[in-house]
Amino acid sequence: MPKWTTDDIPDLAGKRVIVTGANSGLGLWTSLELARHGATVVLACRSAERGERAVATIRGAVPDADVVLGSLDLADLASVRAFAEAHPEPLDVLVNNAGVMALPYRTTADGFEMQFGTNHLGHFVLTGLLLPALLKRPGARVVTVTSMMHWVGRADFDDDGEHGYHKWPAYCRSKLANLVFAKELDRRAPFVSVAAHPGYASTNLQQAGPLMGGHRRKAALYGLLNTLLGQSDAAGAWPSLYAATAPGVEGGRCYGPRGPGQSRGAPRRVPTLPRAADPELGRRLWHLSEERTGVSYDALRA
Repeated sequence: MPKWTTDDIPDLAGKRVIVTGANSGLGLWTSLELARHGATVVLACRSAERGERAVATIRGAVPDADVVLGSLDLADLASVRAFAEAHPEPLDVLVNNAGVMALPYRTTADGFEMQFGTNHLGHFVLTGLLLPALLKRPGARVVTVTSMMHWVGRADFDDDGEHGYHKWPAYCRSKLANLVFAKELDRRAPFVSVAAHPGYASTNLQQAGPLMGGHRRKAALYGLLNTLLGQSDAAGAWPSLYAATAPGVEGGRCYGPRGPGQSRGAPRRVPTLPRAADPELGRRLWHLSEERTGVSYDALRA
């Protein structure tokens, strides 16, 4: 297959897209390219100030960009509900991109361990509440961003982290949950649900997660590793863009970089942890997510 580039994104005029975590990094570049190709893009951001800067950045690059800023905090289900209620219009693509990484133990507004609560449960609720909007558009897609780290994630999704919490295993578990959710949603929904991962991309997650607390030496080390090993956040957004726009994308699959170890390069379909495709694991995560959040995907049973 020829190597894909953002020039291969088709004309998206008339398409409406929501991107979570769109204020920086992968989300910003995903939003910018979608807007550049004609989509109406809702930037779902927790910080209004950073969101406004993202809007200005996109309009600076694409003066006629049709972008809208929306307020969304995935760590607060009241905020997720308010966002969904404010954006009921038909939806062509939802990119579940936002995330946190390797945080010290803390909980969301609803009492969930922060990484699982933000990375998975927040997106589970958002997707469920936006189902009516997605079902209005033939050919709708949901792209959920996972990570290479899902390979070492444990499927103990009911572990709330109160006893023996470790930040990296908790992160890997949340990213495995993203992948399992994407596959299970594809089994249940009449639209395409896929996963994507950015490879080793140099983004602000390293600053927002493992470098919290002002550890300057650690920050310098991560900065050096990012420079030597990481690809840009713009390139890291390519798998999400491919999954969201390319013809022939297969539901239930994962798209990531084609380079060594899936770390960098143009996007393609990539292998994932075999257990992530286990329907029983998908059903278990789904039931747990419904039970914890109180959100059921009733529209899929209508």
